[in-house]
Amino acid sequence: MKTSQHIKDFLEYCEVTKNQSEKTIENYAHYLSRFKEFLHVNRTPDLTPNKIDLKLINKYRLYLNRHPSAISTKTQNYHVIALRAFLKYLTKNDIPTLAPEKIELPKIDERTVEVLSKEELEALFKIPNTKTLKGARDLAILETLYSTGLRVSELQSLDRDQINLKRKEFMVRGKGKKPRIVFLSEKAAEIIEDYLKMRADHQAPLFISIPRSPKSATDILKVNRLSTVSIQKTVSSCARKAGIVKKVTPHTLRHSFATQLLINGADIRSVQELLGHASITTTQIYTHVTNKALREIHAKFHK
Repeated sequence: MKTSQHIKDFLEYCEVTKNQSEKTIENYAHYLSRFKEFLHVNRTPDLTPNKIDLKLINKYRLYLNRHPSAISTKTQNYHVIALRAFLKYLTKNDIPTLAPEKIELPKIDERTVEVLSKEELEALFKIPNTKTLKGARDLAILETLYSTGLRVSELQSLDRDQINLKRKEFMVRGKGKKPRIVFLSEKAAEIIEDYLKMRADHQAPLFISIPRSPKSATDILKVNRLSTVSIQKTVSSCARKAGIVKKVTPHTLRHSFATQLLINGADIRSVQELLGHASITTTQIYTHVTNKALREIHAKFHK
């Protein structure tokens, strides 16, 4: 059986046996389609797994590095990681192929994160006009992101009956469908409650799209769940209006949430759990940000 057919079987295995998230399967499909594209360019579309060797992998990596779409080193790594997962699946099913551990990943520049200062956050939260439903919704989005550290996909999928405003906590399923409890600040809970009181509908989604000029009362009752793209646009638009020159995304608020916790004395293991990181290595990126903040404090006050 040729490799392309095995890739199809692998994606079905991820969906059914591994029960991986839709996004994970979508990413695997995308990255492995690039490998199939390479096999066609390499004139080996019918290649079988037993013909995959390090020489072929090196040619593939060169292909990625020279790709017309200018694929970054980080994204090239994602392609290779997906390929290693596929080879691991083949090995597990006793299909002869290259051992996945033989493929090494190149070192990439250390990841950095962008965070907002206290002054920038205050300016951001002043932008939405809470006298309108849209403004109340936008402020609820901003405060919920900053209060909980949710990923944009986690926020987008929230239903109003998930949120316990009295206990100020709720459960979400993050990457890998892993459940975790997140907490709302007193302020965020009040803002969400105010927003929901302005809603004329009783539909499930917490954050909905709002018509600019509804033609009738019926239009107001027709709701659609706000998309992740719309949430991203809302956050960046508010940031621009607040005069923030940094690129601000929902993830910037997640970074700011984590950084503030560490600066205020939270231990890294707790922050890892609150963010839903599978590995503490991912969380450790924030220690560099907090160390930088400490250096700035030292420079300012040590005379």
